[in-house]
Amino acid sequence: MIRLNNMQFRGHHGCLESERRDGNWFRVDFAYDYDMRKAIRTDDLGDAIDYSEIYECIKAEMAEPANLLEHLAGRILNVLTDRFPRIEYAELTVTKFNPPLDGKVESTSVTVNYE
Repeated sequence: MIRLNNMQFRGHHGCLESERRDGNWFRVDFAYDYDMRKAIRTDDLGDAIDYSEIYECIKAEMAEPANLLEHLAGRILNVLTDRFPRIEYAELTVTKFNPPLDGKVESTSVTVNYE
């Protein structure tokens, strides 16, 4: 399993006008698995799933506003599994810091997975 942990992005996601206008900080965590046996043997990036390309896909999707974290997380996961069909399992969590709630809440998050 390969993990990209604690990727941080400024985004304009949410249902409220203020969220879309002012933006907020988000964290994305992504874990994926694929048959790594060839990459292990060859030590060749061409035989691996390059996580720098995965990061760029996530970064691009985080730049596109969404109302719901569910939609955003699902959209990112769909893009990744379409672009990298060798992925056998994936789990993606999107966390929104300081959600606009009537109380002190550090964050809220949504996790989606693919098998």
